[in-house]
Amino acid sequence: MSRSTVPTTAPTPAAVPRAVLAARTGVAVVFALNGLAVATWFSRVPAVRDALGLSAGRLGLLLLAMSVGALLAMPTAGLVAQRLGAARTVALGSLLVAAGLAAAGVAAPAGSLVGVAVALCALGYGSGICDVAMNVEGAAVERRLGRTIMPRFHAAWSLGSVAGAGLGAGAARLDLPVAAHLAALAAVVLCGTLLAVRSFLPAAESGTAAAAAAPAERRRDLLAAWREPRTLLIGLLVLVSAFAEGSANDWLAVAFIDGHHLSEAAGAAVFGVFVVGMTLGRTVGTVALDRWGRVPVLSGTILLATVGAGVAVLAGSGPVAVVGVALWGIGASLGFPVGMSAAADDERWAPARVSVVAVIGYTAFLAGPPLLGLLGDRVGTLHALLVVPVLLLPTLALVPATRPPAR
Repeated sequence: MSRSTVPTTAPTPAAVPRAVLAARTGVAVVFALNGLAVATWFSRVPAVRDALGLSAGRLGLLLLAMSVGALLAMPTAGLVAQRLGAARTVALGSLLVAAGLAAAGVAAPAGSLVGVAVALCALGYGSGICDVAMNVEGAAVERRLGRTIMPRFHAAWSLGSVAGAGLGAGAARLDLPVAAHLAALAAVVLCGTLLAVRSFLPAAESGTAAAAAAPAERRRDLLAAWREPRTLLIGLLVLVSAFAEGSANDWLAVAFIDGHHLSEAAGAAVFGVFVVGMTLGRTVGTVALDRWGRVPVLSGTILLATVGAGVAVLAGSGPVAVVGVALWGIGASLGFPVGMSAAADDERWAPARVSVVAVIGYTAFLAGPPLLGLLGDRVGTLHALLVVPVLLLPTLALVPATRPPAR
């Protein structure tokens, strides 16, 4: 058995069908547009907060609506992907994402808190369905390419989120109304996604179309996936990886401002260092995964993230702490995408298993922010981030579960 991440022999570039290369591009575009949509919303949260007159606590509760929507989608996303295929599932999800984004932009200036919450729930639900289906499609493309590509799809998501944040900052600086901004980006995301999914693999090839199977059989597949030890162990690995990533997204800038006494602009720049590290790790990490395999590479990157997060919190020097942030970003970059790829190793079970892993993993995005906030009230925001290395280190025991199954 090869130590490669993908348990198939890598075809030569000339042997890769043009349809697979087109599907690779389509999946990357879908990931990028999903990141663009999510970041577009978060870039205008301050304007929405001001429009609704929310305190920090009430804003936190409002933001949970998006996470709740995503978690509601995850248990059924695998069934939807099996029934409709990845392309139709992503198209359906993007329609909900666009509708939620545009509706939030309309409801906020109107002062409707309930309207924004419902819109965010729709946005989260659509994003959750997209997440499962596009990871299943990405894994199918990865198998046909014969080399690791999944982390680069997630790097595309990161690049999309950077673009969304940048456009949002520009829109805010120009005082562009929230409704116009979110509606315009919603249209871009929807149209772009509908065009991109046209290049997806045929449903019968990607393993997502189980329409011939009875609904009861598809439900049995999903329930069976919840009883598989390997799938659950991968889910726990993705959970901790998502927590390591999400805690930096939510708290890193604030922690450096409060704990290392940086300016607001410098705090934002530190978060930018983390995002660059994540993107770099997901772009270059594919080469390492193909050369050395999942287990040694993930073990090394988890150790790197553990050390980096510890240095970021405990370093007495600001520049040294920033180096720790860079190491944290690189080290945390591969756990989530490689976990998704591992869950989809078997095409027959890919939708059900990716759905289970996504449900477990996304729990971190729901529970992580409030838990770190409560801990930060007691020990300070910066030192609360020490939870990250404390959780990462035992995760090394879960890494062997990602090894491709013998065939």
